[in-house]
Amino acid sequence: AASPPSPLWALPEELLLLICSYLDAQALGRLAQVCRRLRFLSGRDLLWRRIARGCLNSGFTQLGTDLAAGIPVKERVKVSQNWRHGRCRRETVLKWKCKQVASFSSSFLMPWMELDGKYLYLSQAENIQAYPLCPEGTGLQRHPQAIFSGHQEDVCRFVLVNSHIVSGGGDGSVVLHKIHGSYSVKFSAHEQEVNCVDFQGGLIVSGSRDRTAKVWSLSAGRVGQCLHTVQTEDRVWSIAISPLLSSFVTGTACCGHTSPLRIWDLESGQLLTCLGTDFHRGAGVLDVFYETPSLLLSCGYDTYIRYWDIRTSTRKCVQEWEEPHDSALYCIRSDKNHMIASGSSYYGVVRLWDKRQTQCLQSFHLSSPTSSPVYCLRFSTTHLYAALASALHVLDFTA
Repeated sequence: AASPPSPLWALPEELLLLICSYLDAQALGRLAQVCRRLRFLSGRDLLWRRIARGCLNSGFTQLGTDLAAGIPVKERVKVSQNWRHGRCRRETVLKWKCKQVASFSSSFLMPWMELDGKYLYLSQAENIQAYPLCPEGTGLQRHPQAIFSGHQEDVCRFVLVNSHIVSGGGDGSVVLHKIHGSYSVKFSAHEQEVNCVDFQGGLIVSGSRDRTAKVWSLSAGRVGQCLHTVQTEDRVWSIAISPLLSSFVTGTACCGHTSPLRIWDLESGQLLTCLGTDFHRGAGVLDVFYETPSLLLSCGYDTYIRYWDIRTSTRKCVQEWEEPHDSALYCIRSDKNHMIASGSSYYGVVRLWDKRQTQCLQSFHLSSPTSSPVYCLRFSTTHLYAALASALHVLDFTA
């Protein structure tokens, strides 16, 4: 008698992986219920990577770079569905005393933050505090493990790069801290508050209310030396160095007749190009974010998120999304793939956007019934943190 045919799962692993690579998430989930071998096989990162690249905030960039290595891709795809459908647990994890803030033109009590894999760094008044993230992504410890000080007035903004913190303050100074050590440098940078800073490749760029942007050296023997002073002729609210380390972009208040988005050569300080031609007076740019050397996001007072591709056009953005309630947008971040998160000026509204859609995907009101802007937001593949005038809120999408 002829022997019965071998079951599908008896095939060599290479063939099974090839067959499974054509399945979608639902089919892979059903396949995992057949037997132990297929359950193990269907959970392989190799099979879920293609699916994850089409999901929101799964840790993969447009170019396929994995920003969340170490977390199983299948689990990230599951959590991604919570981001898409707005399923999360909300919590207020920190509170602090609040002064009244009239507008973005004041530097007072506008908290800023940065995330790395183990800590959340949050500016509160003139200090930056490091709060440990709980293991297994369960939240945030309520007491800081380290405090970085040096400014005489409130910290306006800061960046975290390569174990260094660079901050700009209302006292006009820039401070550099080495996170693991006592090394710090402070130098007087501007005549008025330093609204924004960035730090890449041994260079600091700073922007100020005094209508200048400056490039500073951190090389040996030249620490704190100003290499270039750029006359922006307008208050500088946001700044970012290109990933290629060849240029930087400034976002200004748009009080004059020039574009509020301009790109400058990092080596010479000369103007390279202006982005956009149809900004209205007062449409200041409050935040900018480079996804790649040629792709840039901006937002501000005119209530629009704009997506720029400087390879195709500097006169017009390639995509734009309007804030539904006509609120100024204070901050913006993306997963460098499909998802954008924005924070607006009223009622602590955080919105999630899918670049493949024209309308807002999800909204979260974090300060109703009282009103507060979302001054800064950051997110990982599982949590979103939003800093308002008097509290830090967290959205846990693993719930």
